Amino acid sequence: MHKALPAAFALSLGLASAADLRIYPSFTEVREPVRATGTTLTVSLPEAAFAGLIPGTLDLDGLNFTSAVQRQEANWLATLEGKTVYLRRGEGAAQPVTLIRARDLLVRDGQGRYLNARYEELSFDVAPPLNPLNPTQTLTFTLPGAGAGTLSYLTRAVTWSPRYTLRAGDAGAQLAALADIRNGTDLAYEVGTTELYAGDVEIQGGPVPPPFALRSEAAAADAASPAPKINSLGELRGLYRYALSAPFTLPANATVTLPFLTPKLTVFERYAGLNTSFTPQNTSGTLSRFYRLRADARLPGGSLTVREDGRIAGQTTIPETAQGAQIEFTLGDDPDVRYSRTVTATVNARNAQGNPVRTTYRVTYTLENGKDRAVRAEVTERVGGRRVNIDGAARGQNPTAELRVDLPTKGKATRSFTLVVDNS
Repeated sequence: MHKALPAAFALSLGLASAADLRIYPSFTEVREPVRATGTTLTVSLPEAAFAGLIPGTLDLDGLNFTSAVQRQEANWLATLEGKTVYLRRGEGAAQPVTLIRARDLLVRDGQGRYLNARYEELSFDVAPPLNPLNPTQTLTFTLPGAGAGTLSYLTRAVTWSPRYTLRAGDAGAQLAALADIRNGTDLAYEVGTTELYAGDVEIQGGPVPPPFALRSEAAAADAASPAPKINSLGELRGLYRYALSAPFTLPANATVTLPFLTPKLTVFERYAGLNTSFTPQNTSGTLSRFYRLRADARLPGGSLTVREDGRIAGQTTIPETAQGAQIEFTLGDDPDVRYSRTVTATVNARNAQGNPVRTTYRVTYTLENGKDRAVRAEVTERVGGRRVNIDGAARGQNPTAELRVDLPTKGKATRSFTLVVDNS
């Protein structure tokens, strides 16, 4: 019988080997080479490995097997049943006792009395392994013959995500991204080949767990081992695919952060904006701080931090974005840019019951800029109706009316549009 130990499980067993990781936003495929010298292959999995393992995803590639049996083995303490361990309570010296049952730490003292101990009260003649109270899972494959293959499984405990920083100033803006690779288990990975995937991938196996706390952050390398770079591998059936250029260590309960993308911005605009739905009522308020940009590269979805002149201006999230596609977002109200909106209505036609079915609206915006610099203002109104005409042009069903104006320093401007809404 040959024991193959995946790299993800090596930490609790004191061994080390390299695994390949295919990391998606909400799960990871772990792939570990295994070799059987006979007709049985046994893989030992510490219980910690099952914290995020997706049921039904353990598989063996490249080796045919006739059956596979998974069972829970006893923990390390069970190997000491019937043997002497040492119990210390209070300020007294540790006394030799016999471990009778590891499950509830039942011991027998020198007088033959039984009692339940706590693990921290016990000491041993040999060093215990990591997580000595956790059982292990054993997976035994029955094979037609010897050979080599790959053990694979999916886990929710290892994920990745990009995070972007938009640095803006008077001279323009630059966009850069980092990739956070997270390991939420007590098991370290010695990673050989790493691929990162971005996109919408649905798998079975229950909901995605909430994000875990960031416990450590590393540059993924020491002075002797340069940090790997992330290279694009192109598109795979609608997924963005990237690869790390070198092996690296993914520590237990850690986040490894690597430089990711530095796309060039082909469009970058700031403006004060208002996105709203049409209402026949008069309204007023403030516009919001909007940004518009396009990049020369595909952008996986992730968080975005905006810095203006080195200071935080806000955070948002951007979706998966194709190369050259437009991204627009807002970072909150701009109290220095205000609007006053008035509406006048004229009924052009009514139905047999006397209800209006075609109405003309004149919508007027007065926009005021309180800043010491000029501001671009953009207003968009979504208009509901079966047939809508905006400023004399038929626009079909549920169109948008748009106003664009450059507001001078400490100045104001008035703009209007006319709607004909026909619901006949």
